[in-house]
Amino acid sequence: MKDKSLRTVAFRSATALVIANIIGAGIFTTTGFQAASLGHPTFIFALWILGGFLAWCGAMCYAELGAMMPEAGAEYVYLTRAYGPAFGFMTAFVSLVAGFSAPIAAALKALVRYLSAFFPILNQQQEFLGLIALEDLLAISLVWILITVHTRSVKFGFGFNDFITVVKVSGITLIILFGFSIGNGSLENFKVVAPEFYQLSTTDLFSAFSVSLIFVMFCFSGWNAAAYIAHEIESPQKNLPRALFSGMLVVTVLYFALNALYFYGADVNQLAGVAEVGLVSAQNLFGPWGVNLTVIVLVISIFASASAMTIAGPRVYYALGLDNKRLGFLARTRPGSSVPVPALILQGIITTIIILSARIDQIIQYAGFTLALFSSLAVSTVIVFRIRYPELKRPFKVIAYPLTPLIFLLISGWIMAWNLFGEYWLESLLSLATVVLAALIFSVLNRSQTKDHH
Repeated sequence: MKDKSLRTVAFRSATALVIANIIGAGIFTTTGFQAASLGHPTFIFALWILGGFLAWCGAMCYAELGAMMPEAGAEYVYLTRAYGPAFGFMTAFVSLVAGFSAPIAAALKALVRYLSAFFPILNQQQEFLGLIALEDLLAISLVWILITVHTRSVKFGFGFNDFITVVKVSGITLIILFGFSIGNGSLENFKVVAPEFYQLSTTDLFSAFSVSLIFVMFCFSGWNAAAYIAHEIESPQKNLPRALFSGMLVVTVLYFALNALYFYGADVNQLAGVAEVGLVSAQNLFGPWGVNLTVIVLVISIFASASAMTIAGPRVYYALGLDNKRLGFLARTRPGSSVPVPALILQGIITTIIILSARIDQIIQYAGFTLALFSSLAVSTVIVFRIRYPELKRPFKVIAYPLTPLIFLLISGWIMAWNLFGEYWLESLLSLATVVLAALIFSVLNRSQTKDHH
């Protein structure tokens, strides 16, 4: 995008997009799974520190790439220029299905699940006109409400996202402050270790740590959100890196404080295997009113996350439409605006289909592998561009290069291998099948375009 008048997204809004994109239901649920697998608070905190560090490494790499190429689409742009249009098309296709539509579907299905605490009818498997589950209908309605909000204008959409992100962060902060000041917790909980921990061999501990890290990295996914809208950010060379780092700083602090609060409210044995870990801790700390407050904050957090993904995803398909004549409709925007309306609608249709066809856990496991795969490919382009184009102007440079991208690639590769050859092999294979399908579609489109030229 050459028109600087369309660079209307302020640093504040770009930062809010990062925060809203990252913080969803995961932080309120996954610590219970880690407590069951590891059984030791120290190892669990180490897990979150490692996850945050890895996300910081990725954010640094995207900051260099985004400041160097402040265009729509993030990894679509980086992969196209580093490895060719086939890789760019594959990441755009995978973003449409698994990168954004699937996580939005999972988030809104989870949101409806939590709303059942206030509306028990949602737990009764009711169907609307005998055709569609009531909870799915509500989730789909929320999809299209968000699309309506974000098709109006960039200013209106980002204003809404800024507001809901402020409410979300304020709510989480209040829970943390109330929990440590008036909550019925105990510091002794931090010393409790599950008896099973002492029975773990080194291999078992490594395995448990690896599986738990997959969940933590899913909680941190979205750290690259601002890069997708680089073409709309004011002074992107300066503000894009700042937005990525400011957003990550806020999230890292909140995540660490929330985990500390969970263990202040309950020991590792009480949290082990519990999906609603935030609710269990709130019940111990505050009683019923605390649970209600936590559910409200959690619902707002999930809705804000879905809102941020609704903004970010279509910018990838917009970038694809700019480069591919047959998909040029994806690059159409509202007159005088940078809102890619057809891309938003396409994402809404795919999200609706996914809501109707899969469970929350299936969607998350399917999406997680592809998120790790293509963010890793994007991070690898930092090294490619440094070697191939050392003369390019880099307003921001990765600290401790090449160690930073190599650490990200090494740990991400470890996570993907554990997925592929471990418990989630089927979902990982489905993710790879999506990538293969994208390659086949690109081949067909490319062949037909070549024929047209002749």
